[in-house]
Amino acid sequence: MGELKHLVLVQFKEGVVVEEILKGMEKMASEIDLVKCFEWGHDTRSVEMLRQGFTHVFMFTFQSAEDFISFSGHPSHVGFSATFAASIEKILVFDYPAVLVKPPP
Repeated sequence: MGELKHLVLVQFKEGVVVEEILKGMEKMASEIDLVKCFEWGHDTRSVEMLRQGFTHVFMFTFQSAEDFISFSGHPSHVGFSATFAASIEKILVFDYPAVLVKPPP
């Protein structure tokens, strides 16, 4: 089937030290070999009405759906998820097989 993408959009709760969450997310993604690629970003340009309160995006790429399933149960992911969930006001998640139209150069 090919790569699977795990896209997470979040709005953090008021008072959360976002930098600590980001460091934890980077550490977790780096420690789990099943994660083929990880990137994140903070919205800086969207109009608030279009953003709907979401401020950060996290994108994980996995070689396969099976790797994503294994990642979901990985102890590092399970442990970090509790901290992450407690810091979130609002979340939107998409898991989808990637359809590559234009490959990177």
